[in-house]
Amino acid sequence: MDPKDPLAANLPAPTATRPLLGLTVLVVEDSRFACEALRLLCLRSGARIRRADCLRSARRHLRVYRPSVVIMDLGLPDGDGCHLIAELNEAQPRVEGILAISGNPETETAAMASGADGFLAKPIISMATFQEKILSLLPEDRRPRGVREVSDVEVSPDRIAYLDDMAHAADVLEDPRDEFALDYVAQFLAGVAKSAEDGGMEQAAQALAAQRAAGISAAAESAIIAGLLLERSAQLMAI
Repeated sequence: MDPKDPLAANLPAPTATRPLLGLTVLVVEDSRFACEALRLLCLRSGARIRRADCLRSARRHLRVYRPSVVIMDLGLPDGDGCHLIAELNEAQPRVEGILAISGNPETETAAMASGADGFLAKPIISMATFQEKILSLLPEDRRPRGVREVSDVEVSPDRIAYLDDMAHAADVLEDPRDEFALDYVAQFLAGVAKSAEDGGMEQAAQALAAQRAAGISAAAESAIIAGLLLERSAQLMAI
């Protein structure tokens, strides 16, 4: 329970159908598509949600509120989410649960070493998986009592949120002076395209990431990405 929240004393107890009632979840996630999925999962589970799209915004939020659970994406525009996980793990009082998320399962080891209580690989759309993972982070007295129905429902984020992510990536690439931009866009697009089942964009993003990791010119891969982003942006304008 958030001691700085004036409504904390009146928060309802969790129930079998809404097992996350009474929780406030801070989602630190730069993808609107991924965040929309988490918003739907929290809403249908009874949790309140707040969002930060970068480390700076998250730290600003945490100076005012202490959420029950923090869901931390690891690839953010202003740094590695593991840094904030380490800070949260050392803070007193500590939040009840820290859940790391990423489109790259290989980042789990680093997240857990930084102090995360759990890890989920994107896409995160299963109600049952989400609820079970969040509840596993909490002490026994914060979980619903009795038999709980496990839902097999999967959420479907609004496609416009995905197109907004494409527009965001295009904006980042407009600054040619930012050496970090290509690396950030490659990991960002690979993760969000996987969640949205956009195979063409995911493959192009992975190719860009591979070229950057090898220290080889990625001009051709960047051009392909730019073309795909233009196509996706046109879809957003049409909507």
